Amino acid sequence: MKALVYTAPERLALREVPEPRPGAGDVLVRIDACGICGSDMHAFFGHDERRPAPLILGHEAAGVVAMGARAGERVAVNPLVSCMNCAACLGGRTNLCAQRQIISMPPRPGGFAELVSIPERNVVAVPDPLPLTKAALAEPIATAYHAIGLALRGGFRPATERRAIVLGGGAIGMAAALVLRSRGVRNILVCEPNAGRRAGLEKEGFASWDPARKDEPDASADIVVDAVGGSASRRAASRLAAPGSVIVHIGLLEAEGGLDMRRLTLQEITFIGSYTYTMLDFRKTVEALVSGVFGNLDWTEERPLGEGEQAFDDIRHGRVAAAKVILRP
Repeated sequence: MKALVYTAPERLALREVPEPRPGAGDVLVRIDACGICGSDMHAFFGHDERRPAPLILGHEAAGVVAMGARAGERVAVNPLVSCMNCAACLGGRTNLCAQRQIISMPPRPGGFAELVSIPERNVVAVPDPLPLTKAALAEPIATAYHAIGLALRGGFRPATERRAIVLGGGAIGMAAALVLRSRGVRNILVCEPNAGRRAGLEKEGFASWDPARKDEPDASADIVVDAVGGSASRRAASRLAAPGSVIVHIGLLEAEGGLDMRRLTLQEITFIGSYTYTMLDFRKTVEALVSGVFGNLDWTEERPLGEGEQAFDDIRHGRVAAAKVILRP
């Protein structure tokens, strides 16, 4: 089969590779669409030791089951494979399984390929009206769905009265804003430096702000979503969080720096780290996508898998206005 293989830092190649061999309980999915995630970009730059070359990246996938009793079924792929036996899994927190694996990390090849092997429990049926290119957004939107769920448990105001600031207007930031709105939050500001992405956010009905401007928003927020995860964004989150508010941290750009722990303590600001999603979050996200609650989802750009290296380079140099680039084998 054809696959886009990460061969070395800043190098990708379209190659013929052996088809995956499904294990017990696995299904083969013929990939129709797979999005480029920020974690794929980190690997591309050589900054992720968890993703050594050579490796097939990509975990935001949707396609058609290619074998077994479910052959022909259109599905979204939950890429997070949990053991289902540990205390975390039995408690419903499959995202915290100590034995968890994810496609695009060894030993599981990713979705930038014609086929991927995944446990059958990890595929969720997608009804015909929803295009598979939109179903591939289930993974990033599920990440935001989980994070916003955590954020809304804290604070002391109802969702309709809360003000939210989202730092980063890429796919996770866009998804966070969409989920916030679907949960009743109406006052939402998204901070994003890319002018094209700001235009996309405004098309979706969100106020946006260029963080390169010296004048920050004139009011603090009850919910701050850090969809970047760098020291600079954590500093901004610390400044912009209102007393008694919640910061939910999704991004993984940098491991250290930025938080003003003194302010968080004196103002009783809750800081929550949020990692991926549970199986229930993923299924509920697919249901929400099918229902249309997140809108028409036209903030993506599609490219052939063979143009993957160029797509990575365009994202790197800010030549992509879309919040998400989706590769199609």
